[in-house]
Order: sequence, then structure tokens, then C-alpha cells
Amino acid sequence: MELQAWRAVATSVTGASHGKTGAPCQDSYRLEILTDLGPVVILIASDGAGSASRSEEGSARACQELADNIRLFLEKRGALKDVTRELASIWIESAAEAVQRAANEEGLALREFACTLLAAVVSDEHALFVQIGDGAIVFLASGEDDWCIASWPQHGEYLNTTRFLTEPASREAFEFTLAALPVYEVAVFTDGIEGLVLHYATQTVHSPFFDGMFPAVRASETPGFNEALSQQLASYLSSPAITERADDDITLLMASRMKVPPSKALVPIVP
Repeated sequence: MELQAWRAVATSVTGASHGKTGAPCQDSYRLEILTDLGPVVILIASDGAGSASRSEEGSARACQELADNIRLFLEKRGALKDVTRELASIWIESAAEAVQRAANEEGLALREFACTLLAAVVSDEHALFVQIGDGAIVFLASGEDDWCIASWPQHGEYLNTTRFLTEPASREAFEFTLAALPVYEVAVFTDGIEGLVLHYATQTVHSPFFDGMFPAVRASETPGFNEALSQQLASYLSSPAITERADDDITLLMASRMKVPPSKALVPIVP
């Protein structure tokens, strides 16, 4: 397998249902590639609860705080292989405290800032996946022929319910996976596209979607975050091809270190 430096795209777009009501996009994300530490790619997404009045701020605070904690750990020469569930729990509690501070600043109840939280951190030899709530993380890894899912979305009794960072019980029940395997590609997304990219009956990934999206990321001319390609991704996720089948806010982050043959380098972002 020929590899290259990480290429990445990321965007959040307002769902069609929010557009009709004038509500803002309540999703947030953070994407960082730490080239001097391995390298390591960090992808974090958060979906603000539609019923919460300030959830867009809650999701933004949660993403930023979690990214800061992960980066600080790695900059202090912490190794990804040494991350434990207990340490990840500390990071999650720190993110929840950041959201609580936002609520205190506004004099509002914490539930008004409710949000989910998903994170993927990938080094050369290890991958860490953390999740509270719905949405999912999928990846291609060494020894695997198809897309894998890190953990199934945390829905409640009904498909349209989920768990939130702002709930103590949800923080205790977060999903944690530390895998000792090279991951070549990874995608993190909120629940806005769950129905398009996951098979609920078999709890598997709808591989054609990602098979169609990732070649453009692999073919990015320069390493790191590609803003122009991210804008194309936003346009596609806001197009009728998606909005006619999904009307919620959508966040999608994709990172790849796979190298494509020159003959396949001109694949568009639209599958």
C-alpha cells in the first residue's frame, strides 16, 4: 500500500428543515493535522440538539475543548497507544464543563446547549474513536477490504432520539475504542446523513457512498486541509441529491493518506 501525507476536507451545512425556519446550523467540527507529532490527524464533530436554543454554541465549545485536550496530551509527548478509557473520560468531562461555562455565562439551563460528540484520532499505528450520541465514525484499515464502523450510533428507544454530552449518564456510557492497526482513511459525520450511509438492518456501512467521495480527497494536490474541495463538498451536501433525502444539519469530515494512481486522480467530489 503506497501512502502519502494526510489530505482532509470538512464542512457543516444547514439542513433544509432549518432553512425553512431560519434556524442556524447547530453542528460544529474541528479538524487538525499535527505534522510534527507522527503525524496525527484529529477529526471531531458535534450535533447540537434541535430542541435546544443555544446548541450551536454548545457544539462549538465541546469540539474546541476536546480538540485542545487531545492536542495538549500529544504535545506533551503522550502516545496515542497509551490513551485509556479513564483518560478519555477526563477529556469528555472537560468538554462538558466547557459547555456548562457557556450556559453559566448566558444564565441559561445546561439543556439549552445540548449536543452530541464524536472524535477520531489516528496516528501511523493506532486509532482512537470516542462517541456520545448519534452520527458515526467509519474507516478503512490495514487488512480490511471494506469500510468499518467504529461504533453504532447511540440512539434512544426511538430512531430520532439520542444521548447528549450534557447528560451525566451519557458521559458514563460513551463509546471508546483504541485499535492497534494502521488506518488509511477515516470519516466522521453527524446524523444528518446516517440514513444515506448506514444500513440499519445489518448495522453496516453503505460503502458506495464513501467509495465515491474519497478519491477526490486522495487526489488533493497538497497535504493538509483542502478548503476549495471542502467548499465543493458543502455544495454537494446542500444539493437536491442530498436534501431530498435528508433535511437535518450535516457535518462530514474525511481524511485520507492513501495515494491514487494518476489515471484516477480526476475523480469529482460528487459520487
